[in-house]
Amino acid sequence: MKKYPESSHRPQIYRALVESSLQVRDFAKALNYSERLVSLDPNEVSNTVLTIQLLNRYGDVPGYRRAVFYCSRVMEYVDHTSQTEKSARVSAEEWQASKNKDKASLLLIRGELYQKLNDTANAQKDFAASYALVPSAMAAEKLGGLAELNKNLNEAILEYARAFALPEGNGASPRMELRKKLGNVWRLAHGSEDGLGNYLIQVFDETTAATSPAKPQRNSDAKEPYDFVLRRVSDGNTVRLGDEKGKVLVLSFWATWCGPCRELEPLLEKVEAQFAGRQDIVFYALNCDDDESLVKPFLAESKLRTPALFADGLERLLRVGSFPTTVILDRSGKIAFRQDGFDPDGFEKSLTEAISKTAQAGSEAASAAGDKR
Repeated sequence: MKKYPESSHRPQIYRALVESSLQVRDFAKALNYSERLVSLDPNEVSNTVLTIQLLNRYGDVPGYRRAVFYCSRVMEYVDHTSQTEKSARVSAEEWQASKNKDKASLLLIRGELYQKLNDTANAQKDFAASYALVPSAMAAEKLGGLAELNKNLNEAILEYARAFALPEGNGASPRMELRKKLGNVWRLAHGSEDGLGNYLIQVFDETTAATSPAKPQRNSDAKEPYDFVLRRVSDGNTVRLGDEKGKVLVLSFWATWCGPCRELEPLLEKVEAQFAGRQDIVFYALNCDDDESLVKPFLAESKLRTPALFADGLERLLRVGSFPTTVILDRSGKIAFRQDGFDPDGFEKSLTEAISKTAQAGSEAASAAGDKR
């Protein structure tokens, strides 16, 4: 570079100097050459992001200010990118999600830089904006820390609880450290840790619901079981429960994460075998997983023989709140038997008797109606 200071290969040479300087831990020289890269091509985002990261980690106060400027410039670039620039292989939803993730990461870094510059108001704005775009444990923890410093204990409790509920990683503290922070502010606010467990479960449920991809509300207009159209897990083909009208339906509601559901399966199959050949008695295992991608692999491993369908909202109509839940619908679609939870000692006997009783009652009712005619 001394001999050919205007060489057209300067960007490649500076990049190599940055990498070699980092390898020998000469961070001052790495910063020097990374900022030269930025000055050569301010629109090269990858070089600018590298410089921001180096300044955030190894810079001084003037360096933090420059990094804030670089962050703002890159975010402007991200904001102004349009879908016309995306690959045809990437959906509009994936493109927007990637854009949000990039901006959320930049907001987190800029928030940290503002903190180092003692500009807590702008730091709080950036952390809140980052969390709003892509909820992360790190953004929530940062917000909790600022709230704690400002003696806003209730807000600190909420943010630390959100950080605890979200996945670990990406710069956030380990859960054990978050647990200590949360316990400390809770004790300051309440005098002891009484009630913390219930509060944490509540925030976990709220945070998970808010950050989980929205599932389509299937059968939202259904008013009774026979209105439901369910999907087979195996091939996605539909099953209309209205086609089963006049039969006894034995419905087992389950989820892949439910341990007792696994214990129930072989007993349910034994009961089902007792009614083999009965066209008027139908068994279905209705899956209620939020993540449907888990279900097929689970069934391939468990070798479940009972026909498996996605519950597709039937659990809402029947108010299934725990797993496993076993329901028998009589020939008119009314609940004839229900068992929430699972008692392995009496399950097989009680279910068999309930099915027989329901089937017999339906047959007698049909016979009586025929006699009247």
